[in-house]
Amino acid sequence: MSSDTITLNLTERKELGKAVKALRREGFVPANIYERGKESIAVSASYIEINKVYSAAGKHHPVELLVDGKKHLAMIKDVDMDPVKNVLRHISFHAVNRNETVEAEIPVKIEGEIPAERASLMVLHTLDTVVVEALPANLPDELTIDGSKLVEVGDKVSVADIVVPQNVVIMTDSDQTVAVVEEPKDQIAAAAEGVEEEVEAAEVPSEQGTEEVTEDTSEEK
Repeated sequence: MSSDTITLNLTERKELGKAVKALRREGFVPANIYERGKESIAVSASYIEINKVYSAAGKHHPVELLVDGKKHLAMIKDVDMDPVKNVLRHISFHAVNRNETVEAEIPVKIEGEIPAERASLMVLHTLDTVVVEALPANLPDELTIDGSKLVEVGDKVSVADIVVPQNVVIMTDSDQTVAVVEEPKDQIAAAAEGVEEEVEAAEVPSEQGTEEVTEDTSEEK
């Protein structure tokens, strides 16, 4: 659960529009706090601090924002990354009520030993996150699924197999596959090559068979 409090100190900023470029050059990241029925608050924080919070909270852990002495409980909703430098350019926080449920994307991890991997089979992860609904304080940092169910080719685990904590509701379709066991690609390729060779061998007539056909034809004449 989101029991650990993550706190971020922010400062209201006057730099808007193109002026935020200078802010970034000074080592700060612009951000906005959005709250239903209120005007957004333009804020900023040092890159080091805001990046640390984003790494810890992601988009599924509530963050306590301190803006000039005022507290705001919020969650990260949108993040703008520099496509070249891969660094934070802007973050959007959405204020939440600690007494109202919210929806969030939670990472899903396979827990324990996976027999299929021990047997050199390939486990394909098809779903990395699920959407859940819970009070902000009850949002889990991650959800787990039992890896022991993945044994042989064709075995799969779905959203319905996820271990769900109390007071948390999974909104994602329970039939969605999280992971499935498949044959390794090299084995599939080798099997395909073997079939092709067998087909080619069947299509090429032997020299002996050709001679027999020729002889039979000449006798008929």
